[in-house]
Amino acid sequence: MFKKGENSTIADIDLALQEAENNYIIKENDFLELQVYTKSGERLVDPEFELIGESRINQQNARPQLQYLVRRDGFVKLPMIGEVKLTGMTIIEAEEVLQKKYEVYYKDPFVNLKYINKRVIVLGALGGHVIPLQNENIKVTEVLALSEGIDNNAKVQNIRLLRGEEAYIIDLSTIEGYKASNMIVRPGDIVYVEPIRRPFTEFMRENGPVISALSSVASLIAVLISIK
Repeated sequence: MFKKGENSTIADIDLALQEAENNYIIKENDFLELQVYTKSGERLVDPEFELIGESRINQQNARPQLQYLVRRDGFVKLPMIGEVKLTGMTIIEAEEVLQKKYEVYYKDPFVNLKYINKRVIVLGALGGHVIPLQNENIKVTEVLALSEGIDNNAKVQNIRLLRGEEAYIIDLSTIEGYKASNMIVRPGDIVYVEPIRRPFTEFMRENGPVISALSSVASLIAVLISIK
């Protein structure tokens, strides 16, 4: 289980979480939350909330959050710029497209786009995956299957489900563990699959270019010595 003192582990998970969110591919029926700022983020566009249009309003904190549906044809209707096709793009790619479109109306616009459907995020050995929750009562094993399944690089006996401040250990290495810990996930859960550490492989991957360069130098020295 994660401890609050394990700052490096928590920081790594936060970074992986952000990367997974940014790499999410927009699909039909997604809801997106859009915020547009002028002057590279200095002032919010539409401070009087006049551009709500056909969006849904979330009254949390008494501040409307503009949410827009991605239709089946891949298009979403947005204030001022109208119909834009966003399916197949990552969040970052979509932000860049929208930023260019808002440049027609504002100087140095800054666009912030978020995916707000109910979802679970899978991190760790399986990479970063955002799994939309299309149905109720989906269990951890189903989420793992939707994220391309578990391979030989994962510790199936040490899967962690993070829910707010709580962390649950899930053991899928035995039938008993499967029956006891195959929990139903909730929106916002994070499933972390601990990878199996292979020190030699990781060392070679991280230091491969350096080793290759040293090998080339050694070969050159050997050639020069042989010439003499």
